[in-house]
This record gives sequence, C-alpha cells and structure tokens, in this order.
Amino acid sequence: MTGQPEDRPAPEISQFVHDIRLSKVVGSHKLTSRTLSLLKNLITKSEWTTAEHLMTLIRKQGHFLVSALPQDIVIANTVRRILKIVREEYDSAQLRIHFDDAQTSLSLHKLVTQTSEQRRGDYSKPQEGLRDALLEHLSEIETELETCSENLSSQATEHIHSSELIMTIGHSKSVEKFLRKAAENRTIEVIVAECAPACKGHQLAVNLGKAKIQTTVIPDSAIFAMMSRVNKVIIGTHSVLANGGLRAICGAHSLALAAKHFSVPVIVLAPTYKLTPVHLSNYDQDDFNILGNAEAVIPYSSPAARFAKAYNPAFDYVPPELVTLFVTNTGGNAPSYVYRLLSELYHPDDNEL
Repeated sequence: MTGQPEDRPAPEISQFVHDIRLSKVVGSHKLTSRTLSLLKNLITKSEWTTAEHLMTLIRKQGHFLVSALPQDIVIANTVRRILKIVREEYDSAQLRIHFDDAQTSLSLHKLVTQTSEQRRGDYSKPQEGLRDALLEHLSEIETELETCSENLSSQATEHIHSSELIMTIGHSKSVEKFLRKAAENRTIEVIVAECAPACKGHQLAVNLGKAKIQTTVIPDSAIFAMMSRVNKVIIGTHSVLANGGLRAICGAHSLALAAKHFSVPVIVLAPTYKLTPVHLSNYDQDDFNILGNAEAVIPYSSPAARFAKAYNPAFDYVPPELVTLFVTNTGGNAPSYVYRLLSELYHPDDNEL
C-alpha cells in the first residue's frame, strides 16, 4: 500500500468491494472485521507523518468504500470510529506533553479552555509514537469485536425468564445465539414469523429446533393474531440510526406495531458497530432501501403481473417509539440514550465522510 496514489482506492480496497459484490463476505460482523483489518493495514504501511495526513488517507479510502457500498452502513461506522481513535490518541499525546511541561498548570488551563473551533483541525504537528499507539488501540478494538457476540448473548438470562413465549422474525444470528444461550438455563418457547418472500425464518426455526427449543413458524399475516399471547419480541437489526430508530428487515415495522398495540416489550439486539450517526427515515427510500427481485412477490408468469406493480423492499424503518430496549455488547440502553453512545463512538466532524 506504500506509494499508493491518494486519489485512487488501494488494491486491497478494490478487492474487498469485489468480494462483497460477489457475496464472498456476508454479514455485518465480517464486514466490520475486514474493514478494520484493511484500515489497520493502511495505518501500518502508508507513508504519513501527521495525524492530519493520516485522517485524510483514511477518509479518502473510506469514501471509496462508502461510495461503492452505500447500503453497508457498518463499513462507514468502522471508518468513523478509527478517525475518532486517531483524534483521541493525538489529543492524549498532546496532553502528556502539557503534563511534562514546566508550565503544567498554565498549559492545562489553556488546553481545557480552548474552544472546539480552536482545537478543530490542529492535527498538523508530527507526533512521535502515534503509529504504535494507534496500532495498540486498534488491537483492543479487534479483541472487542471478537468477543462482541459472546458479550451480547451472555446477557440473555437477564432479559428472558422461564416459561416465556418469545416472538422474532426472519433469521438473525445474534437472535439465534441469544435464544440458545437463554435456553441453557430457561425453558422457553419461540414463535418465528417466516418473513416472506425470502422465508428466512424457516432456517432459524430449524436451528432452534436442533437446540431442543420448542419453536413454531407462522406466516407474517398471523403476527397480530398471535401477539396477544407473546411475552417479549426480540429482533435483530441492520443498523441503529441516530434518532434511535431501526433499519431492520422488512416486516419488522408491522411486528413492532403489533407489539405496541398489545403492550409487548420489543428488545433489539444491536452490537455497537451497528450504531450509526446517520439520520434516515421511511421517506428517504432511494437511499434507505434496497428493492429485491419482484418475481418472489408475484411470479412473472402470473396474470396479475400484467396489471399490478410489485415491490420487494429489503428493509423497514422502525421509529424509536416502538422500541423498548437496545441490548448491545456493553449492556442495555433505552432508545433515548443512543445519542450518548454515538458521542462516545464517533466524532461529530466525521459524520460526513
């Protein structure tokens, strides 16, 4: 990657995009892990001298990734988080220098009383040891990512109690692990909405059945009828938006509405890498959604296909007022607290790459 022109994507970045488009890399966790690995490689091998230069490199390569893969929000989240880490490590190093200065009290006072405008963009000074500090911090993030799934599923017994009837929709690996973990110490029953037309809920039902969990598959049309018997709704999500809303699998909105009607709590499993500072809504369908093959909804050979327009959206927008609790790998939080989590993960200047 050394000597790579900054106005073109690195070969590793291009190959990554190619692998995703060929479905060789599937799943938010794998996308996040690969993106983190690529950017760590960029920090290690690129020729940069200042934090400002490094952030420019990361931002440009991140822009290539986001432009090529706009629907994979976790990639942009990873780029933003690394930019925040660069800022933090640089600021920490500057703070240590101020501590070592003979004018410690004056320097600290000056540092603390600086406005954000004065501090912004002041990353142009070379900083000794910045590369090693960044690599060490990124190794900690990699460890966090590796243990993320275990930390999430370990909270299952705190939210699921014995003899509860749980409803979910489609097939989420996080939900599957969460329910499997709960079933080790609890006797539970699960209702899975099949999530037509892909009907991925069937695979989840099979996997839960192998784990000796009593599971019932229902069509999406039966969600409202069954909801009155349900104790909790537990779903996964593609991403958590800045307002606490969800970009979730199509059908999640109707599920959440039914749960709201019957006052059933909706628990969303969302690792921190799925939290994004992006504001999207159900009205921004061009950027928000993906339309699948309409053949799955109405076969082309059907007489109805000649007279009807059919859409097969991949995602639903679920507003925050329909969500009861987010369970992340660091604990449970209400939707109103998402803004605080975002401020800890990302810097406001990096919201637009």
